[in-house]
Amino acid sequence: MRGATFAVAMAGLLLVASPLAALLPARAIAQTAQGTVQGIVVEGNRRIEADTVRSYFKAGGDGRLDQAAIDDGLKALIETGLFQDVRIDRNGSQIVVHVIENAVIGRLAFEGNKKIKDEQLSGEIQSKPRGTFSRATVQSDTLRIADIYRRSGRYEVRVTPEIIEQPNNRVDLIFNIEEGAKTVVRTVEFTGNNAYSAARLRDVIKTHESNFLSFLGNNDVYDPDRVEADRDLIRRFYLKNGYADAVVVAALTEYDPGKKGFLVTFRIEEGQQYRVSSVDFRSTIANFDISTLRGYSRVSVGALYNVEQVEKSVEEMQIEASRRGFAFAMVRPAGDRNFDAHTVSIVFNVDEGPRSYIERINLRGNTRTRDYVILREFDISEGDAYNRALVDRAERRLKNLDFFKSVKLTTEPGSSSDRVVLNVDIEEKSTGDFSISGGYSTTDGALAEVSISERNLLGRGLYGKASVTYGQYTRGASLSFVEPYLFGQRLALGLDLYYRQQLASDYTSYGVTTLGFSPRIGLALREDLSLQLRYSLYEQNISLSSAYNNCNNNPNNASLAFNPTPNYIKNVLGGVDPTNAVDSGFYGYGCYADGESALPVRKELADGTSWTSSVGYTLTYNTLDNNKNPTDGLLIDFKQDFAGVGGDVSYLKTAVDAKYYTPLVSDLVGLIHLQGGILSKIGDQDLRMLDHFQMGPNLVRGFATNGIGPRDITYWNFGAAGDALGGTKYWGASFELQMPFWFLPKEVGLKGAVYADAGSLWDYQGPTSWSATGEVNTAACPNCGLQYDDSSIVRTSVGVGLIWASPFGPLRFDYAVPLSKGKYDIVQEFRFGGGTSF
Repeated sequence: MRGATFAVAMAGLLLVASPLAALLPARAIAQTAQGTVQGIVVEGNRRIEADTVRSYFKAGGDGRLDQAAIDDGLKALIETGLFQDVRIDRNGSQIVVHVIENAVIGRLAFEGNKKIKDEQLSGEIQSKPRGTFSRATVQSDTLRIADIYRRSGRYEVRVTPEIIEQPNNRVDLIFNIEEGAKTVVRTVEFTGNNAYSAARLRDVIKTHESNFLSFLGNNDVYDPDRVEADRDLIRRFYLKNGYADAVVVAALTEYDPGKKGFLVTFRIEEGQQYRVSSVDFRSTIANFDISTLRGYSRVSVGALYNVEQVEKSVEEMQIEASRRGFAFAMVRPAGDRNFDAHTVSIVFNVDEGPRSYIERINLRGNTRTRDYVILREFDISEGDAYNRALVDRAERRLKNLDFFKSVKLTTEPGSSSDRVVLNVDIEEKSTGDFSISGGYSTTDGALAEVSISERNLLGRGLYGKASVTYGQYTRGASLSFVEPYLFGQRLALGLDLYYRQQLASDYTSYGVTTLGFSPRIGLALREDLSLQLRYSLYEQNISLSSAYNNCNNNPNNASLAFNPTPNYIKNVLGGVDPTNAVDSGFYGYGCYADGESALPVRKELADGTSWTSSVGYTLTYNTLDNNKNPTDGLLIDFKQDFAGVGGDVSYLKTAVDAKYYTPLVSDLVGLIHLQGGILSKIGDQDLRMLDHFQMGPNLVRGFATNGIGPRDITYWNFGAAGDALGGTKYWGASFELQMPFWFLPKEVGLKGAVYADAGSLWDYQGPTSWSATGEVNTAACPNCGLQYDDSSIVRTSVGVGLIWASPFGPLRFDYAVPLSKGKYDIVQEFRFGGGTSF
């Protein structure tokens, strides 16, 4: 009875654990077998050839199957996953291998999935149509599908596999999915934060609280990997702002069934804020002049300790050491903290690192992007000394290309101890854009644009864009092309072809049509300094309504009615009152009855099309922490253009624009904006009005477009506001405070601003007189030409703004009140503009 019970128990055990059941008979055979195994018989196989099964049993050198060979063959058969069960028996001098084959999957389907497509799910699981059916694999696939849904924010998902038996040992596999509701983050809280508010820290992390605008993104979805990455972002934020001891102790997550979402809490230990007390350099490498690295340090005494500046210093120093022939030099920063004084002494130690060489660079994952497009971002190649700083720089450059979803660089040992293999794993993404944009502003009116662009054209890293613009006052088309690596060097060659038509509006009485092209070359002098060289060739012509160009000041010109200007009446006709001059042949108020465009406008219209040929450059210094939404750093553009390399006009135009952002208390960001420019005359050729600087709210807010500076006042006493003439000199200064609205979710994208502006535009040097048919003969009447105001008074204003990174594109609303202005300036207190892509 006890033996029967044992047999039943063993049978049950064999049914539960078939791999173990397969091993036990083999061991029994090995213990009781007599003689030599002379053959292998396979039973139960239907699709798999018997010889394939036999091939897993390897005889020894004497042609015999011993115990080890039988065990190894059995294990190998089980590991193939082709069989539900494998059992071995002994039949005389033969062993009999009994197999039960796994079924074949006929149809694989997903039911109930609406949020995730079949293609995405089938690509993530191991079970495949026409593949081998395995219950262990199905269970693993079930867990994988559930994990995919949880990472998309659906933690209440239920996945049930359904197996439908079919003839010929085939099965249909169906995954029934109950997706459940979206599981979001309800609250994000912080404990231990004293220096920075919770609102400021929420700006740092990627996980957001769910709100009414969450449908615009998915950062409110709970993702444990994202929460873990947020811990590092918070720590890096504190280290950047002087808190060298800051630690994010934990990120606690709790699911609240009542709120149907997660509560996330970050526990922070801030520590003290440190400043740099000293910066020193030390080297253990013979013949290495450590003083040459001082100029590459971005850390200054007295400044807040900033780990990012330390890391950038290390990178640039290590690269410089490599350039000087010390390929294995390693720069390691060390900090000695004074806890009482809250200071840190930084020492950059330069030591000889391990001598390792790059044996091979493996590129994996790029199916569209050519290999050379990736490799040219490296300053090192196969056979060079391994330099971690250069590898990190290459990884950053590859990410900045915006060609890939992810970029990861790892190393593995090479063929010898001094060789490493560098693996570059990338995941590509779509790099083409088609957009239809629309907007409205107080300057340009309604505006629409259709554009198509490609950042990685033909997989060669080329950039191309074509766009067409049509608006109330602006129309045009453009083609742009950029080759970022000219002749295999880090030189960007660009070419722009453009056609622009600016129509007459409330701000100008005339229209300007421009057609031209501009090749350019850009190069990075440093990571934060770049230079662009350019050449421009374009033609311009003015269009003018006849209502603004119908004045005849020459009584001898019989083709037009004699309509004198006010100055002609005053200086030539002796002050005759035109209102009583009907008998004298005058028509009402003459030229000024409907207003005339400024003399320079009519002169340039009469001169016809003009060609401008110029060369120029732009030097840009950029240390902004974020180009789209900066909070810290400096951006300086210095531009010069020289016209006169052929063409009809000549001048030298110089302009500088500097913006400095700095975080102030709490979440306030300060912006100081300085700008200035000079237009210089070259030789004896007069300057055109079209080449002058035109300023308005781009210099001092609170004024209309072209509302500042020299202006035609010939008809001012008769109620006509003349055209802006522009100036050859300008300067501007602005101070702005930007702050978020803490009571609104971050996803709303609203910020407020208060500002004060000051600036001036003056020194018109264009034409002021003109002798032509229909115009005054200035030789006979020297005071009858252009009358204009050219006051250099400082214009000032104060105002408030609303900045909205809206779902419809960036929008800005400004209300500014001028405090001081010129007599003839045009005020426009409210201004807004923006657009969208869809």
